[in-house]
Amino acid sequence: MKVKISEIANLPTKYGNFKIQCFKENHKEHLVIFTQNLPEIPVVRVHSECLTGDTLGSKKCDCGEQLEFALKYIAKNGGMVIYLRQEGRNIGLLNKVNAYALQDKGFDTIEANHQLGFSADERTYEMVEYILNHFNIKKIKLLTNNPKKIESLKDIQIVERIPVKVEPNPHNKDYLKIKKEKMGHLL
Repeated sequence: MKVKISEIANLPTKYGNFKIQCFKENHKEHLVIFTQNLPEIPVVRVHSECLTGDTLGSKKCDCGEQLEFALKYIAKNGGMVIYLRQEGRNIGLLNKVNAYALQDKGFDTIEANHQLGFSADERTYEMVEYILNHFNIKKIKLLTNNPKKIESLKDIQIVERIPVKVEPNPHNKDYLKIKKEKMGHLL
């Protein structure tokens, strides 16, 4: 895997003071946001990009709330957020908006992806192990509800899974139901 790695910079945020580093893999630039003093076994959140949820505050998903929960938790407990540029479960922004339009017509998130010719979830997690190896991290406490993320980290020991707790709203309750019932999320 050919990856370019940026320098480390300071990132003061409303959640706390972090460090930030970029890992460029082909055309995707992933971010790592981490606390200055990483514990021996850090808390790690693997978060896939969601422009509508993370930046625009969309209520159709729980992504923005999960990212906020993770940043607060990691600022307090030490660790990192690995922010993967895999918009819309890695179908891209244009296809994600098309999937939203199909959801407006009654399809659930998985059905919408299938209508567009994609699997339920196109994301991959090889970059996570690359980043953790770069930081010489072999054991983590994984902040996730997604069993696919747990299964994907084959060479990293997960000593604990920490659930991400966010409150559903009227706009995402069906979305969360699909994540639990069809994708096996631990909600």
